[in-house]
Amino acid sequence: MAWASSFDAFFKNFKRESKIISEYDITLIMTYIEENKLQKAVSVIEKVLRDIEDAPLNIAVTGETGTGKSTFINALRGVGHEEKDAAPTGAIETTMKRTPYPHPKLPNVTIWDLPGIGSTTFTPQNYLTEMKFGEYDFFIIISATRFKENDAQLAKAIAQMGMNFYFVRTKIDSDLDNEQKFKPKSFNKEKLLKKIKDYCSNHLQESLYSEPLVFLVSNVDISKYDFPKLETKLLQDLPAHKRHVFSLSLQSLTEATINCKRDSLKQKVFLEAVKAGVLATIPLGGMISDILENLDETFNLYRSYFGLDDASLENVAKDLNMSVDDFKVHLRFPHLFSEHNDESLEDKLFKYIKHISSVTGGPVAAVTYYRMAYYLQNLFLDTAANDAIALLNSKALFEKKVGPYISKPPEYWEA
Repeated sequence: MAWASSFDAFFKNFKRESKIISEYDITLIMTYIEENKLQKAVSVIEKVLRDIEDAPLNIAVTGETGTGKSTFINALRGVGHEEKDAAPTGAIETTMKRTPYPHPKLPNVTIWDLPGIGSTTFTPQNYLTEMKFGEYDFFIIISATRFKENDAQLAKAIAQMGMNFYFVRTKIDSDLDNEQKFKPKSFNKEKLLKKIKDYCSNHLQESLYSEPLVFLVSNVDISKYDFPKLETKLLQDLPAHKRHVFSLSLQSLTEATINCKRDSLKQKVFLEAVKAGVLATIPLGGMISDILENLDETFNLYRSYFGLDDASLENVAKDLNMSVDDFKVHLRFPHLFSEHNDESLEDKLFKYIKHISSVTGGPVAAVTYYRMAYYLQNLFLDTAANDAIALLNSKALFEKKVGPYISKPPEYWEA
């Protein structure tokens, strides 16, 4: 069946770390379609979609006092330090027990703030038991200077239990600023970054007997330095069904992250469309009305994922010293289909289907519906992603009013 080959071809467009469905499930769905076992194909797709939508993601972050651990957590969540649900920051140890911080937009994502192992009396193994290590998808171990032996021993214990860990060295921007200030003649950014990374790796290697990956990160602007590499590594290591929620949890601070979100959402939309299309060919399958319960809701959801919701745009406009209305005129997404804003997208689509159905009959209308819904969602995604990229790249658009764009990140980026 042609659908099987097109199914395989679609997912070949995505890199392994971007795929939100396993190769096993791709092959299984293709096989069922080829054998005309359509109900079985639908069952697998439904299970994959449930796994994607319901997947919890729990990230554990640990580090000693003063490493910028809480600041890093706030940056991951896109939350400012003074906002209501921010992780508390300060020069003293504010975390003596594990503390959950839910993602503000994705209830399935929780970042756990764990006390640094050096501030407890636990051995690495007892520490992991006390902190309920089995509940996390991976650990991020943070330092602002060199990683200590305790950090290395904790990493060894985590590895022995079959879990992933990542070393993150924060406050890189402060190190660079200080070096440039006090040694302006000999300052070399790339050499200093290599020196810091080598210094951390060498200290860890003494205890781990292997060369660990160390990611250099700025909490002021997490789009810089090694954070994009960290994102890619986490996506590679996560199971396929958890990549979707992780990609959506990331702030739209780089073009690569925005495209990652777009790819993830397009795969989900494709799976929903294939499911609807297969159902439409099954006798007595009837009109497929559940592919999109509410297109307007989907429209607004995509705005939120890409930082184009009203609250996010208000923050950006405030930083750029512009009114929200002045700011919105430069974006396409807020005005998509606005010439008929008295009628919902769902209503317009159903009116179209009703008209087609009166001419061609119900089954053809069902197929038309899933195709229309699929293309509409892709239009939403491309428009949202392109607008989000425009916010990063269109400096000239704002320079007359606010000076160089992104030279000073908006407050909600500086968490």
